[in-house]
Amino acid sequence: MGKRLLIFLSVLFIFLLVSIAHNIVRGDSEYAGSEICKDCHEAQYNKFTGSIHGKKAIPGNPANREGCESCHGPGAQHVEKGGGRGVAIFAFSKKESSTARDSKCLACHEDMRGVQNWNLSKHKSFLVTCHNCHSIHSPMQKKDLLKSPEPDLCFGCHRNIRAQFNKQSHHPVKEAFVGRQALKCSSCHNPMGSFDIKTMIKADSVNDLCYKCHAEKRGPFAFEHMPVPENCLNCHEVHGSNHSRLLTRRVPLLCQSCHNVAGHPSR
Repeated sequence: MGKRLLIFLSVLFIFLLVSIAHNIVRGDSEYAGSEICKDCHEAQYNKFTGSIHGKKAIPGNPANREGCESCHGPGAQHVEKGGGRGVAIFAFSKKESSTARDSKCLACHEDMRGVQNWNLSKHKSFLVTCHNCHSIHSPMQKKDLLKSPEPDLCFGCHRNIRAQFNKQSHHPVKEAFVGRQALKCSSCHNPMGSFDIKTMIKADSVNDLCYKCHAEKRGPFAFEHMPVPENCLNCHEVHGSNHSRLLTRRVPLLCQSCHNVAGHPSR
């Protein structure tokens, strides 16, 4: 009798274990585990574990939570249905709204420096999402996980700005000095948004931004040229010009647009 009871309890225990294991990988709100993802997505898995998101030493990282499913959502249903892009999984495709895609990233990065103004940014208003510029699995620039280095990444959308930088007088964004890039688009702009909603510059005004590099133009001077403290863009193009010193017009035509020719004749 005792042996039969022991066998019955053993069978019951095994049945309960199988039932629990089965339930773990079932349901809309349950997880399959990153190792299961690796079976089909080994290349992406290896890139993830080698990236900063896969470092367990960083608190709150996906590697310390649900791994792949921290961003893609629970994958048990995806596995049960045999996989496939977008099948019961968050695939960061156009099927998901830009807000839904951004919310996955903002769940961790919302309080990061420089990201607080994302809701004010022009990029968000034009439905540009985080993954349009960043790549978790295949970044070309590891520091910021960019899909391509600046300025080529920005020029992909801002083709009119690319044309301006091809003019003979321009800021050194495409040049490299002493083995490093002189300036980047992000040297002046915050792609995540700023209080200047239109231009997303990293300063309270255009002049304050220019003075960061051109401090000698700040003054005060005994004889002030009034257009200078008003706005640098009164005389200069910000990205590129076919006139020297990024001027909007050649001299003396630029000066004569304010100064009457009769009072200050020139040729």
